[in-house]
Parts: sequence; C-alpha cells; structure tokens
Amino acid sequence: MLELLSAPTIPVHPTAAPPSDPALLDAYSEAVSRSFAQAREAVVHVEVLGRKTDAGGAAAGSGSGFFLSPDGYALTNSHVVHAAAEIFLHLADGRRLRADLVGDDPHTDLAVLRVSAEPLPFLTLGDSDRVRPGQIALAVGSPMGFQQTVTAGIVSGLGRSLRAQTGRTIDNIIQTDAALNPGNSGGPLLDTRAAVIGVNTAIIRPAQGLCFAIASNLARWVAAWLIKDGRIRRSYLGLGGQTAPLLRSIARVYHLDQETGVLVSQLTPGSPAAAAGIREGDLLIAFDAHPIRSVTDLHQRLTADTIDRPVRLTLLRHTERHVLALRPAEMPA
Repeated sequence: MLELLSAPTIPVHPTAAPPSDPALLDAYSEAVSRSFAQAREAVVHVEVLGRKTDAGGAAAGSGSGFFLSPDGYALTNSHVVHAAAEIFLHLADGRRLRADLVGDDPHTDLAVLRVSAEPLPFLTLGDSDRVRPGQIALAVGSPMGFQQTVTAGIVSGLGRSLRAQTGRTIDNIIQTDAALNPGNSGGPLLDTRAAVIGVNTAIIRPAQGLCFAIASNLARWVAAWLIKDGRIRRSYLGLGGQTAPLLRSIARVYHLDQETGVLVSQLTPGSPAAAAGIREGDLLIAFDAHPIRSVTDLHQRLTADTIDRPVRLTLLRHTERHVLALRPAEMPA
C-alpha cells in the first residue's frame, strides 16, 4: 500500500506590498519638482538685440542660459548670442540685467556672459562621464519665450556627435527625449539633484524626442578658458577636406589599418599646409603617429598643444606615400 506523503509546510514570511502606481508617480513627480525648485532661480532667459545678419540688417533673438557662479558668470550657447549688439538676461525674480559677452566659442557652441550683480543663485556642473542611459533628465529654459519651463525625460543615448556651425564636430553629445523647442538653447539639462549634466543645444526636426545637449565636462573646460582668455586657442593647417575612401590595394601595400582618410579639396595660400607642400587631391592618413580616418580625427589633433610645434603629416599622393614636416599655426580668433 502506497502512502502519500504530504508536502512539507514552507513558512511564509510577510513582505512589504509593492508600491502602487500612484506612489511611484508621486516619487517621480517629487524628484522632478525638487530638482526644478532647486535650479529655477539660476536659469535665465537670454534676450538678444541688434544681431547682425548676412543681409546687413539687424535682428533680435532669444534663448536660455544659467549662472555658473555667484559673481554673475552665465553659460549659454554661442548661436544664441553670436554677433549680438546687446544682450540682456531676464532673471526668475523679474529683473532684466544687461550682460557682457566674456567669451564665445562657435566650435563648441558655447559662450560665457557676465552681469554686474551679485550674489546670484548658480548651478553646479556635474560629471557627465557618470551619466547613464535611462536616468531622469530635466530641461529648463524659455522655449518660444515661455520662461521657467521645465520638461522631463530620460537620457536616451551617450557619445553622439554634432557638427557645429563652423564645421567642426562636437563630441560626447548627450541625447535626451526631454522636450526641447526653439528658445531652450543654452539652458541646463539637469539630473534629479539639480546638477547640470549638459547644455541644451539642438533638436532634429521633424523627429520626435531627438534632442541633444553638450556634455557638462566639455562645458566646464570651455567655460574656464573663456573666462580666463575670452577664447579657446586652437591650431590650424589651412586646408579644406572631406572624408574619402582608400583603395584597398594601396592600403595593403602600405599595411594601413584604415579604410578612409581626408581628401584635401582646397588650400589657403600662405597657410602651414601650403608652405609644407601639401596639394589639392592629397589624401591625409596620419598626424604624427595617429591615424586620420576622418575630418573629425584631424580636428581632434588640432589643439592648442600643437600650435607652432613640429608635426609629421603622412599622406598619399596618387599611389605614393609622403611624410611632410610642418608647424600648425594658431587659428585666428
């Protein structure tokens, strides 16, 4: 006769009930509201008057910005204030203060302003290297002139690249789906602790939720130099080019571990490139020991450290490889 054994009794320990949807929503709302409340006093509406246009006239414009320090330094986008005759900052407390342009760097689309009032509320630049996809992101600014507007979303992606209006590439761009509109440019992208993780700069139209911000670590570096010198020093060769493919047969002959280089399409007379003997049609493949696969690679090598310093530029001319010595000059302001 078979005897059925009853299953042993397993003790059940009471656990906390999972939070309800309203509770989760309240926590999210609280995080957003707290961060906005901490940051709002330091965010400004930027009013631009008398901007010079290509047609020779003048135009007005606007954007956003935020204070970096209690002594009146503020950060915004270069494209918001570039070529402005007058700049005014509208503060959260209703004041309208005239601002001076301390420094402007179109290559990174950043600019520093200053007003002569203090002490002022300010925001702290966070560490953008610690930002992770999926974390909450808040954009604060003046879209379409509506001051003190906050939108919330997440960090959608990291390590993006955008082309500045000067043609140089801005690297390590933060992608977010926090809604941005014209007028948000220059405003802060915040985490839930009200630390700035990026400077809002661009959207892609007509896409939905594709918005971009300059990483705070780049903004910190640029702002420090703009406050110190009023500009960012860079070197230049004096050539124009575009990314172009290498012939596989030539890459094999010279044992090149790359598929592209920079094709020289124009030269500035009297420039370092022209003086070194570079010609239109040459294909640049290396800067010192660093492979040059794209225009971006070349731009990243043309820093202040290479101004008037001997460098070796490797290029392909037809099927021959040449190594030319030259000294990059300082890019004019």
